[in-house]
Amino acid sequence: MSPSPHPAFARRMNGLRSSAIRDLLTITARPEIVSLAGGLPDPELIPRERIREASEAVLARPDAVQYTETAGWFGLREVIAARESAAGSRSVDPREVVVTHGSQQALSLLAQVLLDPGATVVVEEPAYTGALQVLRLAEARILTVPLDADGMRTDHLEELLAAGERPTLVHTVSNFHNPGSATMSVARRRHLAALAEAYGFWVIEDDPYGEIWFDGAPPAPVADHSDRVIRLSSASKILAPALRVGWLRGPRAVCDAVELVKQGADLCGGALTQQIAATMLADGPWLAGHLARIRAAYGARAGALASAVTGAFGDAVSATEIGGGMFCWLEFRDGTDTGLLLPAALDHGVAFVPGSAFAVGGDHRGTARLCFTTNDESTLSDAVGRLAAAHRGR
Repeated sequence: MSPSPHPAFARRMNGLRSSAIRDLLTITARPEIVSLAGGLPDPELIPRERIREASEAVLARPDAVQYTETAGWFGLREVIAARESAAGSRSVDPREVVVTHGSQQALSLLAQVLLDPGATVVVEEPAYTGALQVLRLAEARILTVPLDADGMRTDHLEELLAAGERPTLVHTVSNFHNPGSATMSVARRRHLAALAEAYGFWVIEDDPYGEIWFDGAPPAPVADHSDRVIRLSSASKILAPALRVGWLRGPRAVCDAVELVKQGADLCGGALTQQIAATMLADGPWLAGHLARIRAAYGARAGALASAVTGAFGDAVSATEIGGGMFCWLEFRDGTDTGLLLPAALDHGVAFVPGSAFAVGGDHRGTARLCFTTNDESTLSDAVGRLAAAHRGR
């Protein structure tokens, strides 16, 4: 028998599909398209000059161009531990931090450490697509609980637990949810932590947006309430995606296990970018001013987007309140299928992400995610006008 002309792939590849958002970005690269689809920081707000200064200072150190520890350059881990300690009421040891190539790698490594094939995982719906890709690759059994204005419906999670479900982990985007924009309330943070303690599952608290708040900082982390919470975050949204600096904070045993798996993935991170990130994150006065500029700019854009949606659609669309982050979640009340609306929107020169991209088992055909960070207020108003024109002509 002759061999197959194509290689056989592992079983785990069978259920994988490309991210609809990544595929959409190919289309939105066209100059005539105003994109509300991505989840990117504005390049004009990325502190390139400060990165240049930090790079020059760091390059004076011979170890900046050498390999670094698998768990990350210890100086950066110290900075992250100090910032994590300041964000809550618990003191964080640098050895409870692992630096990764963005927080997505942290999520991927944790899936390898914590999940066997078939393990049950609970996520919010609508769900963060990056988490779904990781969990499907891990061959997890994915269950969902709904999301509302106060974040994950932990009462629904408790109902699942009472019915006999025993998840290995629960994933939540606790602050300024992607895509739902919601922030988990204090009561639900405490409830989620109490359920983790009672039933013995891990919580992954994914928090890349928590420092991009407009009217006030979000509540203390879920990790403040339980040792069964592993926090993920990133410098991508507040410094620069190109640094590829993310991290996880968790119990020493988890960090040690992640480090072992990471040795097989990449051996170590980049000392140069990690030292640059440490220099910038440790510069408190500069960072405070930088964050204030980001919050002011994005807050104004979020307000412009919300006003434009209300003016263009009225009661036909409900939009989430935007307290921070990068996204606004829309629900069309008139039966609009946003997957069918998208081609018409592209014809009118505007792109968005249909809600079906974030679906696990629910029906999100009448929803959409809009990103407001990469366009100014007038462009956002124009983009919503184009979307409304496409909606009228559908």
